[in-house]
Amino acid sequence: MRNRAISADGDATGWRARLLGEGLVVLFFAGWWLMARGLPEFVLPGPVAVARRLLDLFINPDFLGHTAISTLRVVVSVLVAGILGTALAFLAHGAPAWEVIVQERIKPVLNSFPSIGWAILAAVWFDAGNFSVIFVEVAILIPFCLVNVSEGLRAMDRELVEMGRSFTRHRARVWWRVTLPLLVPYLLSAIRIAYGIGWKIALVSELVGAPSGLGYLMLRAQTTADSVTFLATCFAIVLIFVAGERLVIAPLERRFATR
Repeated sequence: MRNRAISADGDATGWRARLLGEGLVVLFFAGWWLMARGLPEFVLPGPVAVARRLLDLFINPDFLGHTAISTLRVVVSVLVAGILGTALAFLAHGAPAWEVIVQERIKPVLNSFPSIGWAILAAVWFDAGNFSVIFVEVAILIPFCLVNVSEGLRAMDRELVEMGRSFTRHRARVWWRVTLPLLVPYLLSAIRIAYGIGWKIALVSELVGAPSGLGYLMLRAQTTADSVTFLATCFAIVLIFVAGERLVIAPLERRFATR
């Protein structure tokens, strides 16, 4: 009976929190609609017009290409940054000489170098396109992956690794069966952080000189005072981020948490 009462209380609390959250969203859109009624569209368009343009970003071929290429750039950048950051973390963990180079030389530079600096360098060094955008994103995302994986390696249970080595001489098998599962939470945390930051960086790098993508659409909307497209682009990024987090990252975290 007590467990049922606790469960009922928890369900009631969850429903109240959800109802409050949904109510705030409704109030936000209602306030937006009321404010937009007294303002010209180039200052603050209404939510209906923005919703229509948001739908165009996902179904209209003229807009869908920009949405798809930005998404692809972010996904590729997160994967590349994750691989390079993990490689640097393992290099520093396995060799004392490289630990000084990675932790005290490479990481401080990557952590402190300004994002706009990478974007300007990419515009100077490379032609405007996919490679320049991905270069900027990878350069900025690497330290986030490096820090997370490094912390995972420091927190790893050495006794479990030694026990794994006592059962087999194959280092690759120990890495796959023992080391990697211990690092998965840190890897997924790095991916989650990089995925969110990657979208912000993508807009900066695309604004500087990319001929396509959501950042390009935002720049074009700004020059033509097209507030509808500008706001729709912002909401499209939010939707894509939430979809990627809930449909990919969160299920992976639940799967490895139950192993």
